[in-house]
Amino acid sequence: MQDLGPGMATGEGGERCPFSFNFDAASFRPGDLVSYRVPARFDDFPFVGVLAAVFDDHVLISPNDPATPGKQMRGTRESRPVVALSEVL
Repeated sequence: MQDLGPGMATGEGGERCPFSFNFDAASFRPGDLVSYRVPARFDDFPFVGVLAAVFDDHVLISPNDPATPGKQMRGTRESRPVVALSEVL
């Protein structure tokens, strides 16, 4: 897992981000917190998800949305997985 570091402080008081993301695709495992993106609609905007499953060529990401608790989205297996817009909608 990688801490976001001092450049990712939030708030006026300089508090650090409370999340610790795994950006190392080689070490991905279910339960890891990842930052994923949906470039077709949101460019490089970061979303937070939890890896539900990890495969050689892709991952399944849970967006942790209480309205759809069983939802899983297929994403690429890279440091910040890419999810297709069709998976999100």
